[in-house]
Amino acid sequence: MSSGYFITGTDTGVGKTLVASTLVYQFSQSGLKSIGMKPVAAGCELVNGELISEDVTRLIAASNVVAPLAQINPYAFAPAIAPHIAAKQAEVEIELATVQKAYQALAARADVIVVEGAGGFCVPLGDNLDNADLAQALSLPLILVVGVRLGCLNHALLTVEAIQARGLVLAGWIANQIDPQMEAFDENLSALKQRIAAPCIATVLWSIAPDLSAVRL
Repeated sequence: MSSGYFITGTDTGVGKTLVASTLVYQFSQSGLKSIGMKPVAAGCELVNGELISEDVTRLIAASNVVAPLAQINPYAFAPAIAPHIAAKQAEVEIELATVQKAYQALAARADVIVVEGAGGFCVPLGDNLDNADLAQALSLPLILVVGVRLGCLNHALLTVEAIQARGLVLAGWIANQIDPQMEAFDENLSALKQRIAAPCIATVLWSIAPDLSAVRL
């Protein structure tokens, strides 16, 4: 029976793909059949007749399981804008049932599935649907990626509250140093550790080009 994790973040651009692909890579290196999934992706490019994002490409590269792109990324949009706006422009309705079906298909192939959400935890996916609904529908424990920069304390603590309000399990969180010039990095990290009950799984220090084999989660 397969297991999985849902990777969410305090915002867009905080390192969710780095964390998700690193987890997929490390699971595969441990001998497990591991695959990444990104249910909704914006900012995709047309490659060999299919829309694919850089995030999805990185997840596929880290995986040791082969699956159809439509299962790994059921919804792909070209504009690099909020997914609900991109979907509306494409006249597409993002449906939970489609994502759940794709996840179950991956679960039949893999031991572990790492699902990366789009943007922050509460990012809208439609008029009456958001990323939090997607996490609930998949019923997976969450790992929160905190982009450590000025303002991260409020973003992180509000996201934790939102996760708890949905009745979801926060398995842990990861501090990703996305601003190498941030002052009082250690003090901010200590403040988060004091206030978030879930364990801090790892601290990822800033790097221009992170190497999956070098990141330890």
